[in-house]
Order: sequence, then structure tokens, then C-alpha cells
Amino acid sequence: MVAVFNKDLLSWYLITLKLNETVGAGVPDGQNPATSGASTSRSIEFTEPQPPPQQQLQEEKHQPSDSLQVVIKDETARVEEGPKSPESDWVISIRQKLDHAYQDDSANTWSKLCIYRIPQYLREGNDKCFLPQIVSLGPYHHNKRRLRNMDPHKWRAVSHILQRTNHDIKLYLDAVKELEERARACYEGQICLSSDEFVEMMVLDGCFILELFRGVAEGFSQLGYSRSDPIFSMRGSMHSIQRDMIMLENQIPLFVLDRLFGIQVGQPDLKGIVSKLALRFFDPLTPTDEPLSKSDRHKLEISMGHTSAFDPLADFGGVHCLDVFRRSLLRSGPQPTPKVWVKKWSNSHRVADKRRQQLIHCVTELREAGINFKKRKTDRFWDVKFKDGVLKIPRLLIHDGTMSLFLNLIAFEQCHLDSTNYITSYVIFMDNLINSPEDVSILHHYGIIEHWLGSDAEVADLFNRLCQEVVFDISDSYLSPLSGQVNRYCDHRWNTWRATLCHKYFNNPWAVISVVAAVVLLVLTFAQTFYGVYGYYRPPS
Repeated sequence: MVAVFNKDLLSWYLITLKLNETVGAGVPDGQNPATSGASTSRSIEFTEPQPPPQQQLQEEKHQPSDSLQVVIKDETARVEEGPKSPESDWVISIRQKLDHAYQDDSANTWSKLCIYRIPQYLREGNDKCFLPQIVSLGPYHHNKRRLRNMDPHKWRAVSHILQRTNHDIKLYLDAVKELEERARACYEGQICLSSDEFVEMMVLDGCFILELFRGVAEGFSQLGYSRSDPIFSMRGSMHSIQRDMIMLENQIPLFVLDRLFGIQVGQPDLKGIVSKLALRFFDPLTPTDEPLSKSDRHKLEISMGHTSAFDPLADFGGVHCLDVFRRSLLRSGPQPTPKVWVKKWSNSHRVADKRRQQLIHCVTELREAGINFKKRKTDRFWDVKFKDGVLKIPRLLIHDGTMSLFLNLIAFEQCHLDSTNYITSYVIFMDNLINSPEDVSILHHYGIIEHWLGSDAEVADLFNRLCQEVVFDISDSYLSPLSGQVNRYCDHRWNTWRATLCHKYFNNPWAVISVVAAVVLLVLTFAQTFYGVYGYYRPPS
């Protein structure tokens, strides 16, 4: 508490207080100019002088008689609420969100979306299959610290292109600048990059992709790279780079790559060549390497009723490299039927968990029910056939990148509205067939599964993890009719009895000899008994 007994001092104090109020008038309610916490006010009390204590009487005589006592108290102030505005900040923020949602619907941005973030239900436990380990492409993993080591090599790729073509970098920047809005609409969510940063990233990543594509197709030495180049050469890191570049979150829109490649060759509107280069680049990731002779391929084309060749030049439907690769896997397959917003759902068709995604029994159970297995000669790993108790399955090659490939293909089919679900259907079908290492061993025995993993148990675990969180409608599977035929065949008991007889008594030559001997012995015993009884009742005359 401070007491002021001098008029001049009081005048100066009042002037200072007035200035303080003038400065504080511009500060928002509830905030202190010095601190943003609770404000502190000073209350001023004007009181008449109180009778002083006895020991201060001498001093009091010298004080002016007309002085006033000013008492200042420091205490925590309660912020007074000012007059309320017509609408609170909360309501205003809600209106802004509604306006933003209306603009999204009006712009129809969802129709352009094609590069998605992996849903959390698919990502759990499989992060490594969706996160790039060496190179980042696009905005989702841009500028991640662990992926920055590839940036100098990206700039080297741009430098090589400019030196070969004698172009200025501004030509590429301006071309991608025209496509910026369209490219941003391909990505899910808000991209927190400025216009210049986004265009720079598209040019840098796009040129890097094109150099890799052309290097694999034409030879890196032809493009001016050293034979010992750590990135632009057919070295051990190429497989890891291919696996990163096929991930859904690591994609660049195909029309951006087409424009960048068109500028290099002098035809800015050129389309299709990049798709063809992409297929050659990602060919090692194909989950089958079944070699077909010319006669087998010709027979296959006749049976399919059309050519088996996939021509990316004639198909402009691909939206990015993962989509192009998926279309090549499904070439000459069932005609795609785009998804629709509204479907006829019923309790019998709707699938909410893994237990109701059972299309078919496992391999062991099918063998016990009389189903035989055979490898089908085709390079289409999804083309499964069933006839006369024989299930024909194409050869499937499994390596360390198979799980990442299938998971990203499944994620794209789950997210993209205009995509079919054939890869998902096939993987769920195989997941149903394989429940144990014994199932894998049987399929490996027939040449249907070839793997480079450590054991059959790892293969079984791979398929069981692939569809762990996938929600799928079995009525939409192209393999549902085939599965129904197999299940009906298994329901006949005669087929089961016959299979049991073959598996238990005719599974090896020694068992066959034993069964034949037992049957002969049984027949002879029956004949001996018959003639003994016959001779007893009808003795010879």
C-alpha cells in the first residue's frame, strides 16, 4: 500500500494513470499488455487522513493540512466481460467450416482424387509396407529427414536432363505451374506447400522418375551416367527404389510425368510413352514369372477370345504408375465395373469382419473333400479355374516385396471409387486357401507357389496378415461363382469318401499292393467259406 500526501505528487500520479488507461484501451478484453495471463488492476482509494499513532504525532504536525491520502492496492482483477457481439467466435468458426465444405462440394474435388493416404485400419502393424525407406516422391513424405539423402541425386537427374536437351529449367517450371491446381486436386487433404515449393517438388521428383524409367529401358550409360553411379545404375539399391516408387503415398500424377517427358522429346502433348516405360521399370515386381511358349500363349489367347497384350499407348485411363501397373496385371481380365455410390445391401451380403469373408475352405480340407490341385499355364496369376474336381491355379512368385506390393494395391482398390476389387478378391481367395504351413507345402508341391522366404510358415503368415483388416463384400468377388462350385462339390459325400479312400489306402505303391492283397485274401476267404457251407448242405452224390 502506497500513501501520497502531496498535491503535486498526486497530480503527477493522476496524469500517469490517465496515460496508462489510454495505452491500455487498445488491448483486447481479458489480456494484459505485458502478459497474456490474468490481468492485475490497481484500485485507488481516496480517504481522509486517519489519526496517526502516538509516536508519529511529531511528524504529522509538519504535514500540510489540506493534503489527501491516496491508497493504492494491488489485487488480482476480475476481467469484466464487455458487451457481447451479435455472434460469438465459436459460431463464426463453425460458419467458416461450413463455407469451406460448401466450396469443396461445389468444386467437385473428390472426382479428381487419386493419390490417397493409407487408411489407419490398413496401416496398423504394416507401416513399413507403406512408408518409403529410400526415396520420397510427392508431398506426403516430402522433406522427411531420413529421406533427404536422395535429394542431391534428384538434382543430378535434373542437371543431366538440362545438359542433354539444352533446355532452361524455367521451361519445366512454367509447364508444371500450369498443371499445379490439377495436380494438387489429386492428393488427399491439404498440401501445406507454397505454390513455388509445390512446383519445384513436382519438377524435381518427376525428372528423377523419368531418368530411372529411361535408364532401365535405354541404359544409364546412354544417358551419361557412370557405370559406378550409386543410384543411376543397375545396382543392389534399385530393387529398394522400385519398391518405394510403387507405394500409393509415393506417387506423382501421370499427366505431370507425361508433360515433363513430352518437353524433353519436343512433344508436350505426348501421352502413353511414360506408361510403357513404367511397366518395364516395375516388371521385376510382377508376382509371377511363368514362362510361356509361343504355342501356349497362342492357345491362351484363343481361349480368352482376345489378345493378351497390354498396350498402355491405347489406354489413357491410368492415373499414376501404381494404377498403370495394376492395369497391366489385370490385362485381358474381367471387364471393370466402376463402383457406385449406392448399392443394395442386405444382412446376407454385408461383410463386417474376417469370419464372414470365407470364400472357400483351406487346401487341406479341400483335399480331404476330393479336390485336386494343378498348376495352370498362364501369366495371369489371378486367373483361377475349376472343372471336374480339379482346381487350377496359376503360379505365384512370392519375394520380400510381395507383401508391400499387394497391400498398396489393396489400399488403392479400397480407396479409389473408380477401381475394381480384383486384386483384393484374389488375395482374400488365397488367404482362405492358406491357413497353415501344410497348405503352403501342398501348393508348393504342385508348383503353384514359389517363394524366396525362409519357410512355409512365413508364407502362411504373409497371406494371413494381408487381409487382416480388409472389409470386403464376398458377393462382389469375381471368384464367388467359382468358390460356390467348389463348395457344392465338397458337399457331396461320395466325393469325400472317395478322397478318403485314395488318401489313406492309395497314397503310395506299397499301400496299393497291401490293399490289393487284402482284397484278394478277402475274396479267397469268402470263396472258401462259401464252398464249405455249400458242400455241407449239398454233399456230392
